[in-house]
Amino acid sequence: MTKLPPEKKAEIAKRFTEAIPHCKALGMELTQIGDGEALIEMPYDERFIGDPRTGVIHGGAVSALLDTCCGASVMSHPQAPAITATIDLRIDYMRPATPGQRIRAHATCYRVTKSVAFVRAVAMDDDEDRPVATAAGTFTADHAPGRKSSEALS
Repeated sequence: MTKLPPEKKAEIAKRFTEAIPHCKALGMELTQIGDGEALIEMPYDERFIGDPRTGVIHGGAVSALLDTCCGASVMSHPQAPAITATIDLRIDYMRPATPGQRIRAHATCYRVTKSVAFVRAVAMDDDEDRPVATAAGTFTADHAPGRKSSEALS
């Protein structure tokens, strides 16, 4: 399998993220990507409120943001393939996101083996000293020739 240059992998991750229907529906925007790191932002939207009494965004929206950001970080890692899928993702919710504030997720793919990529992420609102949630996950990093190549996304 041909190894893709980092900028090509980043472009594939960006286009892939933009094509996912739930990313569009949630208004996610990939704002930084490269070398195993990604930053995705999601605006506050009343459609995503989980508790109408407080206006707090539903945990499912935060979960989707973290999962997507983690996958993007793997796709941009120099040693990982440009296509990945979630194997396992643990999310710890630390506190409710502040109503009205944009939520940002930052993910780092810190290790890649022959078949698994390991990722850590944090979701935050404007109070960056107090995370909304943290995540730790594993993602596929299979370089097997039988898997679809990233060139199929081109």
